[in-house]
Amino acid sequence: MTVEITSHDELRELLGVPSARAANKERTRLHERDREWLGASPFCLMATAGADGSCDVSPKGDPAGFALVLDDTTVALPERPGNKRADGYRNILDNPHIGLLFLIPGRTDTLRINGRARLVSDAPWFDDMVVKGHRPVLAVVVEIEQIFYHCAKAFLRSALWQPETWRPEALPSRARLIKEVEAPVESLEDLERHYGPEYAQKIYV
Repeated sequence: MTVEITSHDELRELLGVPSARAANKERTRLHERDREWLGASPFCLMATAGADGSCDVSPKGDPAGFALVLDDTTVALPERPGNKRADGYRNILDNPHIGLLFLIPGRTDTLRINGRARLVSDAPWFDDMVVKGHRPVLAVVVEIEQIFYHCAKAFLRSALWQPETWRPEALPSRARLIKEVEAPVESLEDLERHYGPEYAQKIYV
């Protein structure tokens, strides 16, 4: 029999209450250590939700320090060329609430930022976001409402950073996945050519 949890009281009865340190660790302004973390992080996950509550999580990555600190309560993320679906950006236009999780490879803790976002198509600080000669076409500006460090347990349980646990060969290549799942009419040869060695040379164009 499946037992569903339908109330906050039921949830708390199962999980218990957080420690005082965990409950009170959130802040609203960047600490100097937060700035250092952002300066060392090359990757984050950006979570958004549409007006209807539908959710999206998008990976964002660039050289370490790609999240630009504008002031003690504001950070900005550059847009880089992608698949042009713009799911998260469309969500932001309808619902500004956003969640960011910044990772540093090899670290098991993460920096979590929640706040309100807006899209900007140009600003003087876009010049500070140029990578390999490419200036972003837009940026996500996030007004911080909540910031704290997230514990390491999920990364420890998953052994995420332990190379001996990595199995990239567990699934077919990117080209074969696309062929089987998304583009059955395209030839595997064309897909392998597209996702081949030159693919990494086109990530900013």
